This record gives sequence, structure tokens and C-alpha cells, in this order.
Amino acid sequence: MTDPQPADGAADARMWSRLNALHAQVESRLATALQRRHGLGLSEYRALGFLAEAARGELRMQDLASGLGLNQSSVTRLVARLNEAGYTYRDLCPDDRRGVYTVITEEGRTRRREARATYEETLTAALEEAAGATPALGALIAGARRSLG
Repeated sequence: MTDPQPADGAADARMWSRLNALHAQVESRLATALQRRHGLGLSEYRALGFLAEAARGELRMQDLASGLGLNQSSVTRLVARLNEAGYTYRDLCPDDRRGVYTVITEEGRTRRREARATYEETLTAALEEAAGATPALGALIAGARRSLG
């Protein structure tokens, strides 16, 4: 195994700029595909994913906000949309009546399951396209894939 290259602020700035551009491109494609094919926003899809994978299919609102990288106000609006669609419901914490849980419904699990293939196919296609267009990004993507096994 070779030693990593020494830190270089300018090189790091270029790398970070490329990663941000890649992130924006991929997020845009994911959002478009999920909205067109399943009527779901990207944050809604991810929220359903966190809930589907959580113990008992429920999370405290603040834990969901943290997982999504959203503030409390944004996650409240997101959960309201999911509730209105029948994908989740709100439940009070039995130990702390001020605590609110968001719980995924069977309809929410089904919608997430239906959208998952679209998400994964679109993600892979976007990464492959970026890797093919820019050799440096191709190497970065390949390295990330190898490191995550």
C-alpha cells in the first residue's frame, strides 16, 4: 500500500470542487427520476429509507432531521407531506409526551420499495457517466467503490 499524497490546499480545493459538482449533478438526476417515476422528492425517498431501516419503523423527528441533514422546520414540512400521502404517521413518545415519532406505514414501505430500483439505477448511471467523462472522477469513484467493498 502506498502512502497518501501530502496535503496540498490548492489540490484539495480542486478535488472538493469536483466532488461538489459531482454531488450536485447526481442529486439532480436522482431528484428528477424519483419525481417523474414515483412522485417522490429526494428527501422524501431518503426519509422513507431511514424509517424503513429503523427499529420498529419509527424515528424521533430530531433523529430524522439529523439523518437527512435538515433543520427541524424543514423536516416538519417533509413529514407533513409524507403524512398527507399516507406514507407515515406521527406518534407521541410514551415516555416523554413532548417527543414526537414519525412512523412509516405499509403504504410508505411499498412506495419506497417501488422507488428503490429507480434510485439505484439512476445513481449507478449518473456515476458511470461522470466516471467516463472525467478520468479523475472515474478514479475517485472506483477508489470509493473499492474502499466500501
